[in-house]
Amino acid sequence: MPLPEFSAEMDPEQKEQMVANAIKASSFLKAISHQGRLMILCHLVSGEKSVTELEQLLSARQAAVSQQLSRLRLEGLVIPRRDGKAIYYRLADDKARRVLEVVYDIFCNDGD
Repeated sequence: MPLPEFSAEMDPEQKEQMVANAIKASSFLKAISHQGRLMILCHLVSGEKSVTELEQLLSARQAAVSQQLSRLRLEGLVIPRRDGKAIYYRLADDKARRVLEVVYDIFCNDGD
């Protein structure tokens, strides 16, 4: 899909919508811009994982993983589910997966 062309002749409603979309996009990109959060999202692409599983996959302490999961939850990128003492996380929707596919294609899939 080509990017739209923006011009000075845009009506005020279009400009307001553009600003609102830029704010949402900026928040999303800030949330995934941290290495730890990005790695968590990459692991969640394959399906729901417990905090313990994520700790092991990331070789990280529980406190660090929980802190990053809190930020991802605050931004609406992951959804928690409690099962007894364990908490499981999954991607909230397809937006993160789509962006991760592009990031993977650019940074991981070209052999550089």
